[in-house]
Amino acid sequence: MDKNPGLCQNSLGENNSLGENDTMTQIQTTERPRVAVNPGEVAWAGDNPGIYLKEKPDGDWTSLAVYFRVTLSPHGRGHAMVVLGEPDRAAGYPEADNLCITDNPELFAYLKDDFLSHFPTFQNRAGLAAAPVLAMTHRESKGDFSEGYHEIMHGGGARLVMTWRDIGNPFAVEVGPDLCATKRHDMYSLFLEARGAGITVDDRPLPGQVFDRPFFGSQISTAFLAFSETWVTPKEPA
Repeated sequence: MDKNPGLCQNSLGENNSLGENDTMTQIQTTERPRVAVNPGEVAWAGDNPGIYLKEKPDGDWTSLAVYFRVTLSPHGRGHAMVVLGEPDRAAGYPEADNLCITDNPELFAYLKDDFLSHFPTFQNRAGLAAAPVLAMTHRESKGDFSEGYHEIMHGGGARLVMTWRDIGNPFAVEVGPDLCATKRHDMYSLFLEARGAGITVDDRPLPGQVFDRPFFGSQISTAFLAFSETWVTPKEPA
């Protein structure tokens, strides 16, 4: 499958993974000159894979999950996993499968307020606002890209697992504020599409499956791995 660079919603957005336009023509007409060194301020850097599931192609999202492994930010290093098993229900774990586990609450608040809540898939979700933030007690990454990859987090009595299967070849992404979900950042990342994926809470699988969606003139799965991701706040013109 052809992959065209141009994402910026974790970083995949609802319409075009990371952005809101879906043609290479639009990318070309909004493209800024490339420079060897971006003069902007790095907002954060790390990994940001996600899984978005639906029951049917034209339905709303039934289960959402996103993982952050941050190596650099104004709030230090850290990890966070957000799972919304009932994205539009204003209730949190254990009443509903809406929760976050993290080892750096200040970092997660920053990511949630300045980034995640702006991703089209997560915008105005009652489940995100209601999700409790639980302290991480254990985490691990398991598997590989040929057999399947897993991110696992424990905390507050909960166990969250994100699983990606049938993983494709890597491709690089570079977008500016006009195509970025936040509309305020440059974003660089390495992506791998997953044709199969699952989310579990306390070993219970959440409903939904992976579907394709438009991606700048092509199609991409709603499950993806995103590594070496860097968000930069552009420098204002003098």
